[in-house]
Order: sequence, then C-alpha cells, then structure tokens
Amino acid sequence: MNEALRTALPTPSPAALAPQLSVVVPTFNERDNVVTLFERLKTTLAGLSWEVVFVDDNSPDDTWQVVRDLAQQDPRIRCLRRIGRRGLSGACIEGILASSAPYVAVMDADLQHDETQLPKMLGLLRSGEAELVVGSRYIEGGSADSFNRQRRGVSEFATLIAKRLLRVAIADPMSGFFMVRRDRFEQIAPQLSVHGFKILLDIVATARGSLRTVEVPFKFGSRLAGESKLDSMVALDFLGLILAKLTGDAVSLRFLLFALVGSVGLFVHLLTLDVAFNVFDVPFTEAHVLGAVVAMTSNFLLNNFLTYRDQRLKGFAILSGLLVFYLVCSVGLLANVGVAFSVYDQRPIWWLAGAAGALMGVVWNYAMSGVFVWRKR
Repeated sequence: MNEALRTALPTPSPAALAPQLSVVVPTFNERDNVVTLFERLKTTLAGLSWEVVFVDDNSPDDTWQVVRDLAQQDPRIRCLRRIGRRGLSGACIEGILASSAPYVAVMDADLQHDETQLPKMLGLLRSGEAELVVGSRYIEGGSADSFNRQRRGVSEFATLIAKRLLRVAIADPMSGFFMVRRDRFEQIAPQLSVHGFKILLDIVATARGSLRTVEVPFKFGSRLAGESKLDSMVALDFLGLILAKLTGDAVSLRFLLFALVGSVGLFVHLLTLDVAFNVFDVPFTEAHVLGAVVAMTSNFLLNNFLTYRDQRLKGFAILSGLLVFYLVCSVGLLANVGVAFSVYDQRPIWWLAGAAGALMGVVWNYAMSGVFVWRKR
C-alpha cells in the first residue's frame, strides 16, 4: 500500500476499536475445547466488538499454551495464567476485573453453555432492562437434560437450599453462564469469595436484590472433551459459601473449613487419648501429649487436602510445613489456655471460658497458618 493511499484511509478511533463485550472463560485442562469455543464465539459475535479472556489455573495439559498460540493469530484473545492459585470463583473474579469492556459474560470452556444466547443477553444489558442476565436451565425453554439423574438431583437440591436459606429469587442461581455490567460487578467484587465454584450465587447473594436481573433460557449441553471438575470437594465449597453468606461474610469460607477440620482434630485427640490411656496403659500426661500430636498431624493433613488445596504443599514442603504447623498450634494452645483462664477469673463459668479459649486458639492457628504454613508463594 503506497503512502498516499494509507493517508487517505480513515484511522479507526480508539472508541471504535474498544471491545463492548468481554467473555471470561475459566479453564483447567481444557486444551481440547478452547479452539472450538473460540470458533463458536467468532461466529456468534460477528459484527460486535468483543474480546475473550481465558483465565487458566496453570493447567498440566498446557491449556494456557494453546490459548497463547491462538492469541498470536487473533488479538481479541487474552490469556491470564494463574500460578499458585486455584478455583473457579477466583478465576472469574480476576478475569472480570482484568477485562476492558463495559459488559462481561462468564461461561465455561467445556462447550456446555449456549454461546448463541450472548447477543440476546448483551441486548438486555445495553437497553438498561437488566444489570445481570442469567442463562437459566430451570425456566421455560431451558433444560438440563444432559445431566444424569444423580447430578440433576444434586443440582436441584443445591438450588433449593440456596433459594431458601439465602432468599435468592432467581430460578437458577447455580448457573455458571451469565452476563453482568462490569461497573456494577466492581462495586460488589471486594465482598465476593475467591474460593468455591458458584460465583453467580455469591454475586446474587452479596447484591441482596440490588441488581436488576433477567433470566434467559438455555439448554445445557453435553461435554465433548475433557473431564468434569465436579468432585466431592464441591459440596464443602457450597456449604461453606452458604454459611459465609448467612453470617454476612463475617466468616470466610476458608476459616469455616479450618474450624471444621479443627473439630475433627478434637475428636482425633480424644480418641487417641482414650486408646493410649485405657487400652495401652500409657500414663495420662504422655497419652495427652500423644493425642495432641496426632490431632495436630491430622489437622495439618486435612487442611492441606481440603482447606488449602489451592495452595497445597507437596514433596519436602509437606514436612517443613508440618513442623511449622506444630509450632503455630503450640503457641495457639498457650493462647487458648491463657484466654480461658482470663475469662474464668472474670466469670467462673467453665463452658464460657472453654469456648472463649477454643475460639482464640482457632483464630490464632488460622491466622498464623495462613502467614507461615500455607503462605502464597
């Protein structure tokens, strides 16, 4: 192209180039799906200014590399690779906050969400009719027929619990397919949990009815490649999110899991003490110390597997982390006893003093474990 022709062509304004829609797609081991999803988005969103932000949790199958290769061919693709962080909710939050469009859609990479609904959802936001548009499986015109009986039952039960306990009005608060005004999302983002997997439920519960919401039906498809990320841990995440919202976010999901593990540790302590003292005739002091060590060890292993699974220690780090955990819990025990005695001196009620001491111990152990044992690297 010669210089005269280049000068004659109009230069697109920055506003014309800026995306009006960002599609955020959290990924983990989805390399076989991301290319197909992008091709579908290109077809569906033809004529619109858009971008897609893939947020990958450092997938072992190198999903992030496939996305980066695509990005070399099309500037509408962005890759946000997270290292040392795991979880769908956190990925969605980071992706939305990293997006640049005034409207943001969230959808899965597994091709089960109906991308052809995106223009309709965008139209509802642009018209001002809605601030949040939810792709719903449970209103007329939608379906979840691809679910097997067990998964459908779990989904419907979880939806019922969420609607009853959190007073959520929409039909499908467990949907992972939605679109929201970015400015409205940013207002509530600091109150959202980065843990768990049901980001929409968190958004709706946190907004407490302040978001104008419209649901559009879609048919939940079947996964074509890869494996579902749903496992037994999802139930704990869901329960923790419900409890956190019921307490007005005064207690975090991670703290709730940490406290739950601590309750298991108390049972392990007493069981070990009973067996050592009554079965093997170990002196009480030694049996008590043994119970404490076994309980701390079980707490560490369970917390590493459950509470901090997104920052799970591996290899030699498990041993060094366990030793630090012993030290943290030993100081926590002193704090527990100190607070208990202080409360008992003020009000000689044994159960009140014991509860105060236990709470202090849990808070100390949780705070220090996050700083010294499972600190983000």
